This record gives sequence, structure tokens and C-alpha cells, in this order.
Amino acid sequence: MNNSRMLEVLRLVSDGEMSADQAASELSLTTPPADLDFATLDHDRADRIGFPEVVYGLSKTPKDTAEIATRIYERAGVVLVTKSSEEAFELIKKSVPEVAWEDDSQAIWADRRGETEKRSIPGVTVVAAGTSDLPIAREAVLTATLMGCDVATINDIGVAGLHRLSHRMDELVSARVLVVVAGMEGALPSVIAGLVRAPVIALPTSVGYGASLGGVAALLAMLNSCAPGVSVVNIDNGFGAGYQAASIIGATWGRSEA
Repeated sequence: MNNSRMLEVLRLVSDGEMSADQAASELSLTTPPADLDFATLDHDRADRIGFPEVVYGLSKTPKDTAEIATRIYERAGVVLVTKSSEEAFELIKKSVPEVAWEDDSQAIWADRRGETEKRSIPGVTVVAAGTSDLPIAREAVLTATLMGCDVATINDIGVAGLHRLSHRMDELVSARVLVVVAGMEGALPSVIAGLVRAPVIALPTSVGYGASLGGVAALLAMLNSCAPGVSVVNIDNGFGAGYQAASIIGATWGRSEA
């Protein structure tokens, strides 16, 4: 429950227009009963942590994904489905015509919140080491954008050509938090973290072959970074990196300055 609704409930009790039992029910953090026979939707999540429940599409059937996403959208006015499919998108579109499909990141989203409910907080920069990393980088960008961030992007400045990075230093040092996306040997987050004051969220991708082990090599390199200020999310977890960046900026708790 947001602060304005909480104050309204307290005023109603004070004025005698609402009973104490009704107020207790309104103010309860208890999750309401499941409204789908296969899923218990967390409709109160936005009130608790600042953003509605996000749907992980992988391993769900398109039909189940569509039902969950549609219900969340009806209540929250915004929905994000990650790692999904065009089939699920087409099913959601029957109920939510304005829904969008992001082919590169395999994400589905819709947002009907009014301009007064949206924010555009600057400071998040997403850096992709190579163009092969862009699908995961764009998942991070979309997540942070829907959470209220004005996201800047820098693409294709990996360690195979460090001179490219030197031409983007002004953008890197002006960021308040950086998501640095890399596969292969995963070195770029350590390089950037040694050059900037902002926290760096290292995002390993499964890009690579052979001894890259589906992103494990990049993950281990990032976890063992010598540079301070580096945190690491799981392989291909663009959503988690974007969410963390938005949280650091303050998008999840209604603060426009950090």
C-alpha cells in the first residue's frame, strides 16, 4: 500500500467512516488468495518494493504466461515478461492490444500508467562489450526504463579494442551506476570499474564457445574482479541487472535524487 492510500485509510478511521477491522484488512500485507488455479499473483508487490511482479517467461506455457501477464497488467497498469515467446505475445495481445514485443531481448511489455505516475531518472548507463551481448543488454535497458530510469547506452567497446572505450570516457564517468555486459572472457567490467567512481553491475552473458562454458568463464572472471565497486548478477540476467541499477538510482522508492 502506498503512503497516500495509507493516510486516506487512517483519515477514514479518524472520521469514523471506516471500522478498525476494515482498516486492518486494508493495511494488511497478507497476500490475497490466488486468483488463478496455477499461480498466486503478488498484486501488492509494487506497494512493498516499488515495482509490480515481473513474469519470467521461460518454461511457462504461452497460455499460462498470457493469463498471468494480463492479470498483472489489469491491476498494476504495467507489465514486463522476460525471456518469453512470440506465441505468448500474440495471446496477450488479444486482451491487451497495446502490448509490445521486443524481438532482440525476447521480452513482452505494456505500460498504460499516466505521465504523472512515470519517472525518468537519469544516471543509469548500460554498456555492452560486443554486439552479440546486445539482447541481454537490452533486457537490462527495458527493465530499468519501465522502472522509471532514463537509460543511456554504449555499445561495442569490448577489450579487444580498448581504444573504443577511451572515446566514451565522458559518458562513462558521468554515469551514477553502470551495467556492464560481457561474454567471452568477461574482462570489461573490471576495466571500467578501475576508471569510474560509480558502482558497476557486472552482467555475464552466455556468448562464447568452448571453454567459455556458456558464460561460466565470464561469471567467474567477474566474481574474481580485482577492481573495487563491482557486483555481479547471474549469467544472462539482464532483468536482475536493470532492476538493481534502478534500485540504486532510487527508482523503486520514489526518490529522484541519490
